[in-house]
Amino acid sequence: MNSLFGDEPGNYLVLANTEGQHSLWPVSIGVPRGWDVVHEEDTRQGCLNFIDANWTDMRPRSLSPS
Repeated sequence: MNSLFGDEPGNYLVLANTEGQHSLWPVSIGVPRGWDVVHEEDTRQGCLNFIDANWTDMRPRSLSPS
């Protein structure tokens, strides 16, 4: 069985929650409550590039220094 999250040719979104954590998300699945789209539909690699460039501190905001 193939996973929607590893479907290389599929299109994805990048989501972020209130703690600033990011997630690669298949466009075929509804956005879960508590998450917002921060990068619109793109290729898997395009979304991963966005995450690499924009999520540089893996700590949740509540644990990051001010």
